[in-house]
Amino acid sequence: MFKINHAILHVIDLDSAVNVFSQQELELETRSTRNFVAKHLRRARTADDNRRGTFAEESAFATELKRYFFGERDFIDLSLQIAEFLGGELARADKPESTDILVADFEDEDDIRWFAILLMTSRMAFMHEVADQNGSVRNDIARHYAILPNPSQKISSYALVRASTLEVLYQDKKRSIAGQDTMLIPDGLLQCEAGVSTKEIIDTVTRVVAEVAEEHGANTSVALAMAKAAMVEHVEEDEELPPWDIVDEAFEDEPVLRDRVKEALEEEHLPERVPVERSQVQRAAVRNQKIRTDTGIEISFPVEMGKNPEYITFKNEPNGLISIELRNIGAIESR
Repeated sequence: MFKINHAILHVIDLDSAVNVFSQQELELETRSTRNFVAKHLRRARTADDNRRGTFAEESAFATELKRYFFGERDFIDLSLQIAEFLGGELARADKPESTDILVADFEDEDDIRWFAILLMTSRMAFMHEVADQNGSVRNDIARHYAILPNPSQKISSYALVRASTLEVLYQDKKRSIAGQDTMLIPDGLLQCEAGVSTKEIIDTVTRVVAEVAEEHGANTSVALAMAKAAMVEHVEEDEELPPWDIVDEAFEDEPVLRDRVKEALEEEHLPERVPVERSQVQRAAVRNQKIRTDTGIEISFPVEMGKNPEYITFKNEPNGLISIELRNIGAIESR
């Protein structure tokens, strides 16, 4: 069950130059507040494009966070320190943006405890405004600037730190601060070494496989299905994505294609192994292969069936066209 232990919101208002640092936590007993916070935390926690980071040995943030997890630091006090640092850096940006900073301590659906910092950039919105003028009511339209992002809206800058391992997940964007391009979350706040995301690894491997398959006249759909099936199998075993092992397994019977894919992956400078979460690789985009023909026909099939001729086969015809045969179908339903 998703559980929020603590949450607090600090306001960095760079339009009025007045920052408001909260001295109390959010009232999570209020359903709308609790749902708002939970949805943003869940979206950040489950994003497949989260980058992974490792704290530098000299990271002051890691030291203070350890103290908090060991009960040696107060949640509100630590959140204030975080907000003051981020507020100071955002004020020095070449293009200052008013931002609300949400700090939270929560447990996800797997009972894993995380510490979260979300930077919620304020946006402008138009709202109705009711005025009483000389005893009569007039409805006006007014611009409001301090509008929080909707729960369905993706946040571009945040950090999550796992309590048990200090594993870092984050997303951020470059900001020009004091004339220098800076990644505020990993470089400024966390002081951690940047890693890659699960999505980056999957996208790179599938792109390279598709390019090499096309280059060598192989069937791209079959090659992708084989690579994706190998990804799923490896992650189910140890929750790691080893790109080179995946290629070896997927193209064991096609050494020319295998070697060329591995050469191309070396040019991408991918790490040998990337820790991933099983749930991210088991999503439809990886477990299924979707193809669309030039005749407008779309087919989606589980990747493990793509390499099994008992269920689907691709055949290159003498006239240069491709035939697809679906086999051993017990029933067909319209959707």
